[in-house]
Amino acid sequence: MVHLTPKLGVVMLDTTFDRIVGDIGNPDTFSFPVIYETVTGAVVSKVVHHYDDQLLQPFIEAAKRLEGRGATVITTSCGFLSRVQQEIERMLTVPFISSSLMQIPFIEQVVRGEVGIVTARATSLTEAHFNGVRSRMPTAIVGLEHYPSFRGAILEQSIPLDAIAIQEEVIQAAKELLVTNPFIKAIVLECTNLPPYREAIEKATKLPVFDLRGLCLYVMASS
Repeated sequence: MVHLTPKLGVVMLDTTFDRIVGDIGNPDTFSFPVIYETVTGAVVSKVVHHYDDQLLQPFIEAAKRLEGRGATVITTSCGFLSRVQQEIERMLTVPFISSSLMQIPFIEQVVRGEVGIVTARATSLTEAHFNGVRSRMPTAIVGLEHYPSFRGAILEQSIPLDAIAIQEEVIQAAKELLVTNPFIKAIVLECTNLPPYREAIEKATKLPVFDLRGLCLYVMASS
């Protein structure tokens, strides 16, 4: 039997902002090999703001190219691709992880309570995104679209990424989530650009925080 070296494949959106360590788009985030395929034209506005159905086939083709290049697990650089989880996974023979939102049912059982979501854009996150990963839509959701450093660097790509400023904004958003939803027992970071700030959020909120990086590590360990 031939044993393949575990290799993570990432379907990337077409973006220009910096990918710091911890971000799914930075290969130094992981201790194992990572390969990438960028889907040309899959800009933030066509995936996060208003999903463009014409992108499904290019996403599938990128995932299949990664599989052909030896990826043993495939993920994406945007949690909003949860809405096409089922369409893409049926075209692959290796595990496909579209989004950190896939963890919600498991986390709810572990913490015996409800989870809160920190997302790039709450106004765009709909039931379709949760249905895609076979999860219910939580009531506790906060978006980062109104925070200037995150919005400018990630959603609009109009200013340089300032990791310190974004970390403060994400912490503020998480605290806002707790003020309005004090019953939640864990937080899930939808956005793949947020894992660099996970530890800081945990320290500030005193809650367990789950992200796509952690999910990829778990699945890769079993591949």
